[in-house]
Amino acid sequence: MCANYKISVNLQNTFYFKESDLLHLDDIHLSNQNFHVLKANKPYLAALVSSNLFSKKYTVKVNNSIFEVVIENELDQLINGMGIEKGKTKVINAIKAPMPGLILQIDVVVGQEVKENDSLLILEAMKMENSFLSPRDGIIKSILVEKGNAVEKGELLIEFE
Repeated sequence: MCANYKISVNLQNTFYFKESDLLHLDDIHLSNQNFHVLKANKPYLAALVSSNLFSKKYTVKVNNSIFEVVIENELDQLINGMGIEKGKTKVINAIKAPMPGLILQIDVVVGQEVKENDSLLILEAMKMENSFLSPRDGIIKSILVEKGNAVEKGELLIEFE
């Protein structure tokens, strides 16, 4: 069976390819992210600048021009055609203690704007320090614990707006 792909470039141009079309591609793999491609006897130097495999979005540099590329397989096309957003996740609005422990450090204050992966607090449990990082960008709505507090499993620690 031959897979079909929809490739959008810079959200302006759309191309359709079959997996078998790749067999006719005249390319040389130069390194993990660099390729030399011949198309209609014209040479192109292509480099993968960045990639997000989950969303299937790539930034590609071809002969010093940058292109944003989105690749959809048949399932992606079907899901999009049905109006369903893939990868939609629940927004986390609260941080709860996953285990009993002692609050060693609080790195945020109420009203503070945080970015994903910013440090929120450190919880000591079973003689180990557990750092809690922000699961998303947001603003701290409330902090329900203080440094030195003992907390139980499931206890609410921090809320986001």
